[in-house]
Amino acid sequence: MKDWIEHFRAAACGMPVSRVWRGYGSALFIELGTLTQRTRRDGSSGNPTGEIGLMIEWSWRIEDARSIACGSWTDEGLWQSSFDRLVGGEVIDLTTFGRLPEVMLHLSGDLHVASFMTAEGDAEWSLFDRRGPILITVGCRSGAITEEE
Repeated sequence: MKDWIEHFRAAACGMPVSRVWRGYGSALFIELGTLTQRTRRDGSSGNPTGEIGLMIEWSWRIEDARSIACGSWTDEGLWQSSFDRLVGGEVIDLTTFGRLPEVMLHLSGDLHVASFMTAEGDAEWSLFDRRGPILITVGCRSGAITEEE
């Protein structure tokens, strides 16, 4: 079994946060490294993707040095200013924590992004490695970090 977190940690460390965007509902996407433009099937522009990506479907928070700056349950009007603080930050580390693995992205400027599922089932996060010819996606399933098909 490959150590997927080490794979992503090694790839992400030193990369800048290039874009932070909101998906459906409270889904949070963080794009790292060089962005690539995407085109949707209908020909319209899609969200650009980074070399490495982190998606947290829900139950996430952004922490600064001494407090929670915002989270998935914060008033949505406060999200963008926190997202903007992340852009340009450099990845210091990428780790997991907890018995059922949650993910934490550590950034320069003492900023941190953490998942923390609060409902039944699995932690709802995924990491994407788009640097090669084949997309690599990992997440947490049944308490283990697994490659997704």
